[in-house]
Amino acid sequence: MFLQLGYYPTESSGHNSEYNPWFRKRPDLIEKYCTHGTGWNPGEYAYILNEYLERENTWEDQFKKILDSETVDLKRGEEYAANIFNAVFGDHTPYEFNGNLLNTKLVDNLPYGACVEVPVLASRSGIRPFYVGSLPDHLAILVNTSSMCEELAINACLEGDPVKVYHSILFDPLTQSVLSMAEIKEMTDEMFLQNKDFLGYFKNI
Repeated sequence: MFLQLGYYPTESSGHNSEYNPWFRKRPDLIEKYCTHGTGWNPGEYAYILNEYLERENTWEDQFKKILDSETVDLKRGEEYAANIFNAVFGDHTPYEFNGNLLNTKLVDNLPYGACVEVPVLASRSGIRPFYVGSLPDHLAILVNTSSMCEELAINACLEGDPVKVYHSILFDPLTQSVLSMAEIKEMTDEMFLQNKDFLGYFKNI
């Protein structure tokens, strides 16, 4: 993606291939782009689910090992939270990071209110995001497509409208690269029926 689009994709693992139509639509492409050399997620179906199921059998032993330990490693990890809290509430050492915030005109050509990742400064004044401007046109197409699908899905849940769920899946880049409209409708209906006991807030299924 870097070579073809000219910008570095921050999600560089096989996980990235879930958000676009180019890599997962054929077995040979999955083998070429996802299976080897992608680090954390090789593009395997239900990869993270299998990771969680594995931990289901081991988490108690790991937790007991921590409790039985005589010492606790208090070395700060790589997560942002401690540094952010320290900047705002602690000794007020300013901390710069990339944060996920509502798009309040921070990125001009992405939907207002969508979640965007932008440069942020944490300090005694609080959390201050920086104005980014516009994405390059070809990247705006890529990001807007996913963002609008997410907005449709959110509004579908808020309004209890199953048709909007279908539309959000219909325009999902990966889904539409593999399935026909009728197949997407059938898949959506099947997912609703499987989960209907948990979806009482929808007007009809």
